[in-house]
Amino acid sequence: MLELVRRHPRFGYRRVWALLRSEGFAVNRKRVHRLWKREGLALECRRSFVSGNVIDVLRELFIRRGVPKHVRSDNGPEFIAKAIRAWLENANVQTLYIEPGSPWENGYAESFHGRLRDELLDSELFTCLAEAKMLSTQWRLEYNHRRPHSSLGYVTPASFAAAPAAEAAVGATPLPAPRPPERKEVILS
Repeated sequence: MLELVRRHPRFGYRRVWALLRSEGFAVNRKRVHRLWKREGLALECRRSFVSGNVIDVLRELFIRRGVPKHVRSDNGPEFIAKAIRAWLENANVQTLYIEPGSPWENGYAESFHGRLRDELLDSELFTCLAEAKMLSTQWRLEYNHRRPHSSLGYVTPASFAAAPAAEAAVGATPLPAPRPPERKEVILS
């Protein structure tokens, strides 16, 4: 299995299982998956985020940079989750959804994805999850702290973010205080 992974690093465990079967190994898919996980083999750093993870990230961003007027996202499950919509509503943040099949509606994200692919994903070969995390962390630090961005006047995002909030956070407002829990009156007769 490891030899096949070395030869085909972009194949997932199912494809490796199929290759093993075609080479005459009598092994079932569940066993290959179990070995795959034990060896720490993977194609992506994280498969998904639950709504709680998304809320934690948004809360941290809002505290650091102020509350935006709106959040633009695709219609992925994490952004149609009731918990996230309720949290954004509580923070007085509107949600703007990108129509399915219309990635051009969010040019900033598409531009970032292109840079990520060109500068990291297409130039590196991840052999394990730990290596993928380490290389992506190095790239993120380079991207945010050492790489000047034309859209920010050729300063780094870290330098831009360090500027006073009035200069950097255009249109952002402070995070509102949490609403107290609603009380419902119960009339006993």
